[in-house]
Amino acid sequence: MSNALRRIALGMLAAVSVSSVAANAPQGGLRAAILRGDYPNTTSIVVMRKGELVYEDYFGKGDRELLNDTRSAMKAITALAVGAAIADRAISSAQAPVAQYFSDLRPLQHDTTDKEAITLADIMSMSSALDCDDNDDNSPGSEDRMHEQQNWTRWGIDLPTYAGFSRDSQGLGPWRYCTINAVLAGQIVQRATHMPIDQYIAQRLFAPLEIRHWDWPRSPAGEVMTGGGLRLRSRDIAKIAAMMADGGRWRGRQVIPSSWIDEMLTIRRASRPDQNYGYFIFEGQFNTTCGPVHSWYMAGNGGSQILILHEQRTAIVLTRTNYNVRGTAQKSVELLEKYVLPRFVCGAKP
Repeated sequence: MSNALRRIALGMLAAVSVSSVAANAPQGGLRAAILRGDYPNTTSIVVMRKGELVYEDYFGKGDRELLNDTRSAMKAITALAVGAAIADRAISSAQAPVAQYFSDLRPLQHDTTDKEAITLADIMSMSSALDCDDNDDNSPGSEDRMHEQQNWTRWGIDLPTYAGFSRDSQGLGPWRYCTINAVLAGQIVQRATHMPIDQYIAQRLFAPLEIRHWDWPRSPAGEVMTGGGLRLRSRDIAKIAAMMADGGRWRGRQVIPSSWIDEMLTIRRASRPDQNYGYFIFEGQFNTTCGPVHSWYMAGNGGSQILILHEQRTAIVLTRTNYNVRGTAQKSVELLEKYVLPRFVCGAKP
């Protein structure tokens, strides 16, 4: 099929997905559950298989052209940018020392041998020596404190390190979720490529995927927020996840090296007993009526989850705006396990 015919076919499929696929859902099914309010503030569900759109539906304030704020789910974009910069030989590897990219900010406050030893792999796996923990209100490096600062980069690189920090047999420290890690990673890509990070991502990732609309939040000093909050259309989020599910390829083009996708999607740390972490992305198992489904996934405050299913070459985007409500993430998992995965993944052929 020619590219022109493919675009026409995709447009036709998109047009019918909302009307006929959703309308034909059985009573008590996916769409009915959302419209009943079982999963508040759900705005979209998009499914792609082998790079093709197979389902699309919008709810409430959701819309095909809406730029969704999926919060921390977009941290994975920063890891993809690091991989692109490594492929472009602007960064040597994930083992590159972080401090070497901030020579213009020296002398660093709280400088220690532990700080000088922090690598990109450490910050992308949330296991660096920086004293930051978004889940601890008293942490000097929590995200809430970051938002109070004028210049996030200066503040982040000057954070103290943990007293008694130590690495395990794998060379990694304890796992602590910390948004400033992703902000610093974005600044490293910007400094290494000598290009504003938003422009670099637009050139290396968005252009090959034909993503044309986005919105980046910024710090008071104008730094691009690479720790979450990038706003994208649901379809475009699905393209990114589908590209990752296909080993970094999109419509026959290698966008990100497959070796880097493998590196990103390698378990580095356990984030909780039933969940693991790679480079700015989670890993875990979804339990469905047709058995367990393994997935890597991006997740953010509000309940948004973006699933990458390698075996099925499938990407699933669930966007929600139920921000700061306890139990929202668990309800998103329930929605995926009860309605989405059994319908679109179980039994799907790769």
